[in-house]
Amino acid sequence: MRKSILSGFALTVLVLTILILRAVFSEVSAAPLEKSAPPQASGTTISYNFDKETPGGMPAKFRAARTGQGSEGKWAVMADPSAPSKPNVVAQTSMDKTDYRFPLLISDEGSFKDLELSVKFKAVAGEVDRAAGLVFRLQDANNYYIVRANALEDNYRLYHVIKGSRRQFAGANFKVTSGEWHEIRVECIGNKIICYYDGQKKIEATDDTFKDAGKIGLWTKADSVTYFDDLVVKAK
Repeated sequence: MRKSILSGFALTVLVLTILILRAVFSEVSAAPLEKSAPPQASGTTISYNFDKETPGGMPAKFRAARTGQGSEGKWAVMADPSAPSKPNVVAQTSMDKTDYRFPLLISDEGSFKDLELSVKFKAVAGEVDRAAGLVFRLQDANNYYIVRANALEDNYRLYHVIKGSRRQFAGANFKVTSGEWHEIRVECIGNKIICYYDGQKKIEATDDTFKDAGKIGLWTKADSVTYFDDLVVKAK
């Protein structure tokens, strides 16, 4: 009888151990290590207008990732006659309505600490959300800064994303229109972050969450269909 009890206990311990190990390895596989990228010297400028890319495919030197839940984003180069630099833009077109879902398009060409970063965007569609953003000092798909504009909420927000959890620490409210091109620009020097919208300063804040160089990229949320063009980053 005692032997049977001990055997049952040992079996329970074994099952729990297997479940714990499975959860650990699942978490690791869900957040792979970020590929290294060379830090860029002060004054280095890298720009992307996507005009030499083939429509329908992913842009060169970029890769897709996702923070949160839901399906992966669908990023592709496409022609748009309204593009600020013709003929192409890069677009996120998946309309997965999962609320806590943040498709990313990450540049693997370099990493930046102090920088000036800008992009032009057009909010095209989205019922849950209609957002566009820039990520910077990205360590991986779960750790980065993000400044974004939202055409459904008419606001502009600055967040840090820590272990996949998005936390706002600054913002501004104003009209963000759909179907028109706008510009997001951010300057990040040390712990000081200044965010501009269509050339006007809207946010100024300090934050010490991410002090190291990281990658830059594009961001959307939920079912946002958003076009981007003229992504430019300059190392400070």
